[in-house]
Amino acid sequence: MKKLFLLSVTVFAFVFSSHAQDIADNAIGLRLGDSDGLGAEVSYQRALGDNNRLEIDLGWRDGTNYDGFKLAGLYQWVWGLDGDFNWYAGFGGGLGSFSFENPGGKDISDTFIFAAGDVGIEYNFDIPLLLSLDFRPEIGFGDDIYNNNDLDFDIALGIRYQF
Repeated sequence: MKKLFLLSVTVFAFVFSSHAQDIADNAIGLRLGDSDGLGAEVSYQRALGDNNRLEIDLGWRDGTNYDGFKLAGLYQWVWGLDGDFNWYAGFGGGLGSFSFENPGGKDISDTFIFAAGDVGIEYNFDIPLLLSLDFRPEIGFGDDIYNNNDLDFDIALGIRYQF
């Protein structure tokens, strides 16, 4: 039984390591999703090894009656699919804050933290361009005003320059 377990672990490790894809040392660009009403995020990725990286995203919005920001950090593993296609998965969290000025009413503000998962697919072009599509479920912890401590599903398109 021990030998079968060790053989299974070895084969599993070989499969995932043999499909590992080299990733760029750095990538910067935009992550275009709903981001809980904050819209586009500035996104930075930093390689930490051959098949893992750190992604940091900052979204902000400023208007006449509102302003807010959201900062997310994610650790991701990247695996090769076929050719220049990769898929990735990861986890992380972040924090944010927002405020609304209600004319003639009560002003609303909230600061919150959240935990997040991330799974997506990306394509590396021959030029230093990376396109991705990802799904990021987030669960927030804060006042009931913002997220009602509920689960949010964020789907986004990423466009990044690799260097």
